[in-house]
Amino acid sequence: MLSRKGLIPEDYVLTRLAEGVLQPRFKSKPGKARFVSKNGTCNVAHTNIREQGRFLQDVFTTLVDLKWLHTLIIFTMSFLCSWLLFGMIWWLVAFAHGDLDQRGDDFVPCVTDIHSFSSAFLFSIEVQVTIGFGGRMITEECVSAIVILIVQNIVGLVINAIMLGCIFMKTAQANRRAETLIFSKHAVISVRNNKLCFMIRIGDLRKSMIISATVRMQVVKRSTTEEGEVVPLDQIDIHMDNPVGTNGVFLVSPLIICHVIDKHSPLYEVSACDLQHEDIEVIVVLEGVVETTGITTQARTSYVAEEILWGQRFVPTVSEEDGMYAVDYSKFGNTVKVPTPSCSAKRLDDAGGIARFKLFEGATLRASVRRRKAANRKSRMES
Repeated sequence: MLSRKGLIPEDYVLTRLAEGVLQPRFKSKPGKARFVSKNGTCNVAHTNIREQGRFLQDVFTTLVDLKWLHTLIIFTMSFLCSWLLFGMIWWLVAFAHGDLDQRGDDFVPCVTDIHSFSSAFLFSIEVQVTIGFGGRMITEECVSAIVILIVQNIVGLVINAIMLGCIFMKTAQANRRAETLIFSKHAVISVRNNKLCFMIRIGDLRKSMIISATVRMQVVKRSTTEEGEVVPLDQIDIHMDNPVGTNGVFLVSPLIICHVIDKHSPLYEVSACDLQHEDIEVIVVLEGVVETTGITTQARTSYVAEEILWGQRFVPTVSEEDGMYAVDYSKFGNTVKVPTPSCSAKRLDDAGGIARFKLFEGATLRASVRRRKAANRKSRMES
C-alpha cells in the first residue's frame, strides 16, 4: 500500500481501504454507532428479509455484488456443469443410436469416436469452446444430434456473455476509482468572511479528472417530530458554498468545501460546548464521472462530533514552484488554531454579527479585567 511506503500521509482518509490494512479508529460516544464509516461503507445490517427471491430476479447485479471468491467459484462451476450436462446428453444420443457398440465399417454413427462417457465429455468441451481437435465430429446421420449441437452452442454463448460481463464489471467497478478520492480526517468550524462555517477538504490523487464532480452533505441525528414520533436516523441536507462558483467542482487540486452555518443550517444552534455532547454525524458524498471510463463513481465519509474541530482551519497545500503549481499532500489534513467565537451561530446573529460580537466580547472582557483589578486593590488595602 502507498501508506506503508510513506507516499500517502496519515492525516487524511482514503475512501476505500484494502483488507488487512489497519485503519485509524475513532472513539465515539458509548452506544452510538456510525451510520457511515470513515472508509465510506454504510454501517447498516439488513435482517429479516423474507422475499429473498427478489435477488434472483436480478441475477447479473447479484453476481457482480458477490465476493471475488464466490464469483470465481460460480464462474468455474457454470462451465463445468454445462460441459457435464451436455456430455451426458451426447452419451445418451450415442447409446440410443448404438454408437457405443462395435459395428462394421458401413455403420455411420451420430458422432464419431465416442466409445464412453469420457469421450462424450471431451466432445462436449470441444463443441462448447470450439476447440476442434479433429478426432470427433458430428455426422448428418442424426437430426437430434444436430439440434443438440445448436442448443449447446447457444447455451455456451449465453454463459460466456454473462460470466465475462460479470468479471469485466467487477474489475471496472466505479468504487475502485474512489480509492484515490480522499477526504480530510477532521472537519473544522471557524470564521470565514465574517461568518461561522463548517469546512472539510477533499482531493484527488490521480491526474485523470473527475468530470462534473459534485459534493453533498447531510446531517444524520436522532430527532422527534411535533407529533412525538421519534426518527432515529433523520437525514437533513446541508447547503454548501461551491468553491468555484458553479454547479460542478473542478477537482484538480485539493479544495475546501464550505458550509455557512446560517438560520437554515442544522448546526445553527450548536456551540463549541454543545458539540461535545451533540449526537450528530455529518455525511459527505462526492460524486462524479470518471474521465477515462465514463462510469459514475461515488466516494463517501462521515464526521462525528469528536472529529469536528472548533476554532481551527486548514493550512494551504498549493504553492507555485518553477512556473507550475505544486500540491503538498503531507499538509492535506493539517489544521491551525484561529480565533473563533465559541458560541453558536444563532447567538452571533442575535448579537448583530461577528463584528458586533467581537466588540461586545472585548468590552465584556475589559470590564471583567477592571473588576478583578479593583477587587485585588480592595483586598490589599484591607490587609
